[in-house]
Amino acid sequence: MAANDEQAGPAALTKEDFEALARFRFGIRRYLRFSEETVRSHGLAPQQYQLLLALKGFPGREWATVRELADRLQLRHHSVVELVNRAQGQGLVERVPHPEDARAVRVQLSPDGERVLVRLSALHRDELRRLHSTLALPEWQDDPAASRPDSS
Repeated sequence: MAANDEQAGPAALTKEDFEALARFRFGIRRYLRFSEETVRSHGLAPQQYQLLLALKGFPGREWATVRELADRLQLRHHSVVELVNRAQGQGLVERVPHPEDARAVRVQLSPDGERVLVRLSALHRDELRRLHSTLALPEWQDDPAASRPDSS
């Protein structure tokens, strides 16, 4: 347990809190297992689906740099380079020169990558709808004692 956790003085957890946390954790794991199996059954590695989704879901545009993808995927730069290389080899993504920065390269979905992503994402959306009640967390109230300034 971290020192900050001990000093914060969290409110006591109820049986319902533990049940909600356990149900949510179960739902996350169930969703991840569904995702891994579904993606693999369509011939992709889970990380490749995550790459495609990160590209299509990038805020405000349809492309990203490797550095941005590394941040979104929480991977090291060199790992994303290899992931992009494999995806490009499968025709899922394309590298395009960045028009404003000659040192940078844009990574974007190819038409084939877009088709695969649309099909897989529809399946993922439907699974999330099925898991909605499992993933729903209760509205926890903040502990008033935890939000008071330290008076010592």
